[in-house]
Amino acid sequence: MEISEIIDLIYLLPEESKNRMIQHIREVKFPKGHILLKADTVEKNIFLIKKGIVRAYSDTPENEITFWFGLEGDPVISMKSYVENLPGYENIELLEECDLYLLNSGDLQRLFKLDIHIANWGRKFAERELLKTEERLIQRQFKTATERYKQLLINNPNLIRRIQLSHIASYLGITQVSLSRIRADLKF
Repeated sequence: MEISEIIDLIYLLPEESKNRMIQHIREVKFPKGHILLKADTVEKNIFLIKKGIVRAYSDTPENEITFWFGLEGDPVISMKSYVENLPGYENIELLEECDLYLLNSGDLQRLFKLDIHIANWGRKFAERELLKTEERLIQRQFKTATERYKQLLINNPNLIRRIQLSHIASYLGITQVSLSRIRADLKF
């Protein structure tokens, strides 16, 4: 996905503003398995996924808990670092080799002050991230694992083919055995 398309998905900018923003973005590539963001560190960059897939997870004493997947066009950000300049909660692991767009948070903050259109883009960006977080929270609290899995199949059928079942089970908050049962039950 091209950077211009990703920017437009978040909020349409006038060409001059979009070009000003693109001047501060560069492409980077990392291999599968790379940890892009590390928990307990302040992340100074925002990434946008050109190609590939990532997962956000936190470590617990017993295991890793996956709470988010990112696909082409999605931003990869530690909101805690972005908003408060404090260490983030999450690790972000690349599940495939990824081509990413990198934008320094400080550069973006300066662009907000220079260009009201980019500032509005940033507001829409934060609003979208808030809504995604709210949806994940509501799903986790009020839907069963089967309902969450069905929703994943509807919203992101491609995701199931690209991600290890262990990560999907962790995302659903269940064991791989339980996920296998759900998958078997849904085939009939």
